Amino acid sequence: MINLADNKFCMLDIEDEALELMITNDGTNVLEISKNKNVMLVFLRHFGCQFCRETIDELSTLRNEIETKKTEIIFVHMGDNATAQLYFERFKINNVRHISDPTCNFYAKFGLIKGSFTQLFGLQSWYRGFTLQAKYGAETNKSLGDSFQMPGVFMIQNGKIVESFIHKIVSDKPDYLKLVAYCDIQR
Repeated sequence: MINLADNKFCMLDIEDEALELMITNDGTNVLEISKNKNVMLVFLRHFGCQFCRETIDELSTLRNEIETKKTEIIFVHMGDNATAQLYFERFKINNVRHISDPTCNFYAKFGLIKGSFTQLFGLQSWYRGFTLQAKYGAETNKSLGDSFQMPGVFMIQNGKIVESFIHKIVSDKPDYLKLVAYCDIQR
């Protein structure tokens, strides 16, 4: 978990305007959603990535527990909405809101960078990716997005980022429940 006070990425002032421009697949903007409940904004890697599939799978498992804490998961991805929907259905996380960002404009607004060789292909990431391949199988599709894009998770309350997890390497694994618990403290 990254403390916002120490996080150079979160020194960005994500204005209400940016959240208002983030329109989900059902036509709602993130700003409005965040006024009624916490938002866990999950920026995914490309759909061909093992870590992306692990994230979707884990959040599918945790979804009910997260939602009982008045928090909604919203995914940001680089694919088109139809392809995203197929991936979400594959991991049984149906009726989830998501935002298509093929140009990575929102990724950049949130300070999520393109990964270096070590961040993407370092030994730790390679090893974890190999073990995940045994669980999820090899992906036969093309990357379905920018394979250099780094992921991240942001907790938003009333249009403000209150906590985040910025991946230092692609294989980093956020503690989603800890992120949600932080929002309980803030209310």
